[in-house]
Amino acid sequence: MLRLDFTEADQRVLARERFDHHHPRVRRRMEVLWLKSQGLAHHEVARLAGVSAKTMRSYFRQYVEGGIERLKELRFRRPQSQLLNHQEAITAHFHDHPPASINEAVAAISELTGLSRSPTQVRRFLTEQCGLKRRKTGTLPAKADPEVQELFKKKELEPRLEEAQAGKRAVFFIDAAHFVLGAFMSILWCYARVWIRAPSGRQRFNVLGALNAVTQEIVTVVNATYINALSVCELLDKLAAGSPTLPITVVLDNARYQRCELVKTHATKLGIELLFLPTYSPNLNLIERLWKFVKKQCLYAKHYRDFASFTNAIEGCLRDAQTIHAKALRSLLTLNFQTFPKSSFVTA
Repeated sequence: MLRLDFTEADQRVLARERFDHHHPRVRRRMEVLWLKSQGLAHHEVARLAGVSAKTMRSYFRQYVEGGIERLKELRFRRPQSQLLNHQEAITAHFHDHPPASINEAVAAISELTGLSRSPTQVRRFLTEQCGLKRRKTGTLPAKADPEVQELFKKKELEPRLEEAQAGKRAVFFIDAAHFVLGAFMSILWCYARVWIRAPSGRQRFNVLGALNAVTQEIVTVVNATYINALSVCELLDKLAAGSPTLPITVVLDNARYQRCELVKTHATKLGIELLFLPTYSPNLNLIERLWKFVKKQCLYAKHYRDFASFTNAIEGCLRDAQTIHAKALRSLLTLNFQTFPKSSFVTA
């Protein structure tokens, strides 16, 4: 006869896992053992748990053999896919030649292994065994140099960001965004196709912004004409006035109006360091993510009756960045910058 002794710790686990465990069979085992731990007779345990006496006794044996962990074991016998014999070759092939669709993957596997499988089987194999996921293809500027970007990130950008996080420096990312009043299409969940009235003319709202890498404070200079070197100098004045006690580093791209002598001289006068990004490196400019967020919030599938309401929406979004949108931007504006090793480029 089996003798079951339950510690208080085991009883607590049984009481919790009979509801919380992710697998229904394990929950049933926990329920049976929990009922037994409450001193119920065997026939009552079987009745309340809805199991046979034979099943109940098998659960008791599992507990005696290995305790709680033994009850959690699932030993299902499943037939193994023949594709597993070719997993290494399939993984290597799709690493170099990512398929655009499951049907394309089906054809490639058939040609590679001689095995014909349904799209459902191939999809399950690629996700569960090969670790593939559907990911949107990204683009980089044709002239971007991944090695130069990685060196800049390690040697120039990250040391200054570490100082900023330690409160010893203020680091701002600068860039200009040019918002054109127009109809920006997007995909909506709707019962019928939605039509957005396109505005007439081509009015443009320019925002030269500076994003604090740590506090995520946003400082802007805006106009409806164009951004030039004087606009950059005006923004540098605002940054210097806002952080008078800390050394300031401004990270910016190589736009001509930002790299001119007027801006460099004015920055030196204010004691601001200008850190120019490698050419064609938008992925290293943190504020690019902010512009993408603003466009999604204010432009996509939105209609504005006039230019004033259009500009008010953009300025309101930027003004609410540290309040209403703080949670969304906190996860978006992390100091993790993606660089792209040449091995990640598709060559065929």
